[in-house]
Amino acid sequence: METKKHEVVLELITKMLGTAPKDPEVYSAYVATKKAEFAKNIGRNAEAVVDETTDEEVGTLSKEVEERGWTGFHQDENGLFIYEYMVKGFFKTALEVLVENGAIKKVPAYKKWIDRMVFVTPRRLYVGKMEPDGAKERPLRTMTPKGERVTLAKSDYLAEGTRLKFTVEVLQNTKGIKWETIASCLEYGAYVGLGQWRGSGGYGRFEVVSITAL
Repeated sequence: METKKHEVVLELITKMLGTAPKDPEVYSAYVATKKAEFAKNIGRNAEAVVDETTDEEVGTLSKEVEERGWTGFHQDENGLFIYEYMVKGFFKTALEVLVENGAIKKVPAYKKWIDRMVFVTPRRLYVGKMEPDGAKERPLRTMTPKGERVTLAKSDYLAEGTRLKFTVEVLQNTKGIKWETIASCLEYGAYVGLGQWRGSGGYGRFEVVSITAL
């Protein structure tokens, strides 16, 4: 099967915020604990507790969950990394915008074809660091039936200048997903990049350092 494969090196031009929960078990453990507490208090089976939670209790639980909502990056013995699906998700966003503004021709069902014809490797994209460069706190505003609610979110970040290296392989196809399409998508990273708050916040933007055919 004919493919085109390129090695890509990106460099952050704005901080990139992490998306992974600092403690992956925090939500499941927390909810299980609260169910047990409520069940004991009202003398009911834990599975029936959720429907009987009052608005005040929901507010209390939400606040406690939000305080535990600190996000960061995945990590193993080789350091911090992001998974390759974040890059594929970026390709989908970029392609949608490029089609809408006429930069490239329309690609029907583009999300499906990116999933099936564009492959990013390796699975784990390391950033060359063992620890994040810092943490960013920011207010989040949401509308509820009782009015606007402001909560605090916190995310670890990688600083400007951090680099990512990965390989992109594109299968030969007739759907309009060519290597040139992917190259155009990468240029869009200067406007909207990777990670949390990448849209209105402008975090995670990057520039292409090099593209090498393999």
